[in-house]
Amino acid sequence: MYKYDNYDQQMVDTRVAEFRDQAQRRLEGKLSEDQFKPLRLMNGLYLQLHAYMLRVAIPYGTLNGTQMHALADIADKYDRGYGHFTTRQNIQYNWIKLEEAGDLLADLAAVEMHAIQTSGNCIRNISSDHFAGAARDELVDPRPYAELMRQWSSFHPEFMYLPRKFKIAVIAAETDRAAMRLHDIGVQIVKNDAGDIGASFFVGGGMGRTPMIAPMIREFVPLDQLITYAEACLRVYNRYGRRDNKYKARIKILVHELGADEYTRQVEEEFAHMLDQGVEPPLAEIERLRPYFADPAFEDGPKTIDRSDPDFALWVDRNTHAHKHDSYVSAVISLKPVGGIPGDASAEQMHLMADLAKEYSFDELRVMHTQNVVLPHVKIADLHALWTRLEAAGLGAPNLDTIEDIIACPGLDYCSLANARSIPLAQKISERFAESGKTEELGQLKLKISGCINACGHHHAGHIGILGVDKKGVENYQLSLGGSEAEDVSLGKITGRGFDEAGVIDAVETVTDVYLGKREDGERFLDTYRRIGMAPFKEALYD
Repeated sequence: MYKYDNYDQQMVDTRVAEFRDQAQRRLEGKLSEDQFKPLRLMNGLYLQLHAYMLRVAIPYGTLNGTQMHALADIADKYDRGYGHFTTRQNIQYNWIKLEEAGDLLADLAAVEMHAIQTSGNCIRNISSDHFAGAARDELVDPRPYAELMRQWSSFHPEFMYLPRKFKIAVIAAETDRAAMRLHDIGVQIVKNDAGDIGASFFVGGGMGRTPMIAPMIREFVPLDQLITYAEACLRVYNRYGRRDNKYKARIKILVHELGADEYTRQVEEEFAHMLDQGVEPPLAEIERLRPYFADPAFEDGPKTIDRSDPDFALWVDRNTHAHKHDSYVSAVISLKPVGGIPGDASAEQMHLMADLAKEYSFDELRVMHTQNVVLPHVKIADLHALWTRLEAAGLGAPNLDTIEDIIACPGLDYCSLANARSIPLAQKISERFAESGKTEELGQLKLKISGCINACGHHHAGHIGILGVDKKGVENYQLSLGGSEAEDVSLGKITGRGFDEAGVIDAVETVTDVYLGKREDGERFLDTYRRIGMAPFKEALYD
């Protein structure tokens, strides 16, 4: 993984010192909240319902054991003993005291971490495939390109005050494990007919109150022009994006209103202009970065897994992923125990994950946008020992991509923007299906919950999505069906009128019962929905 150089460390340390001064002036009353707000947001500090919340960047979801240990120590020292892993491959702390925030940021800087650009109208944390560098199906490791984009976008003077926040994802496989086309810019590393490696660009995706799927605007950009083309995309947005209405300020609105063809024309015009100006190609920088992401020293060993223990076999089937070296797998640590809070991990669990990474995965972990954690390089020979330790710590739930593997935002329990609670709903749904014994029968079924229209829980992309809304001061939940964040990307459609909490849990079970009654051999829930449409589900829900 990438290691800070002197410039990186100085940049982060300088920001810590700057924020210490800003926070102290706020505490002394020398800055009003209105004056302090843009300063704290530049450092990932939000004022939530009960306390300050700090969002820590984990670039493209990659971190090492030392960093995970530090995150655990921060949870104990500055929070209430836990952290919340998010759908942006970050971690949040919900109970931060302003007078301690500077010390917290200094602790992060000591392990090459920060909270810069995790909020505000700037380019946010670059996300990527959580199996990057390990997946058998990837063309190349996308992380050097994600790191290149991280360095380009950090403190970029043109893009620190964009019309709205901006999110970029980089992948390098046909299978999309990063919701790439639901980002402002999605980059897919590809190979053209001549055998050259380059990038396809998708621009104008996003969720929120106006969900859109990003169209492809260019099929192939040479690698030495990757950053130049991204900058051209941002320049057109920065020039014409709405600043008078935050609900219409995202790039997806600009692409929609201009039309993809006209937006592309303007990007190509800006791109040609930048090339004429002699913009330095970043190929040399990519080559400088690539050794940081070299493969670890893989060893040959057993290539088959002993499945004699049925509980272990179930976990293997659900929570491991094929590795490019046939003596290894990538192992997913579920942060979704039955009745648990999706994405939460205690300090003790974080310390254990850090230890397991050092012992079993070349000191490397990945945060998934599904709010789980991956050990990317685990020997098949070590897999049972790893599972045994996870089980003992409550981290061995075999539920990846099942209805119990629920994505949920913090909702009204923490967030000042939320209209409804997400966490209790997720807990009760997971308990309902664990008790019913239907999880195995249902197979792959992705359920996502958002507590407001901002869609931090990605409900638009859920096979089943739930949106919490405020209905005359009462929490109400809309149900949607048919979404997908994968390469078969689609947006869910609302079934009809909403439900109260108990009603939406029953509604989810009704929907799954319709699926079980209508599916054909080998069909996932999403396949059945796409074949039979909404009508049978609505009839069961409302008639």
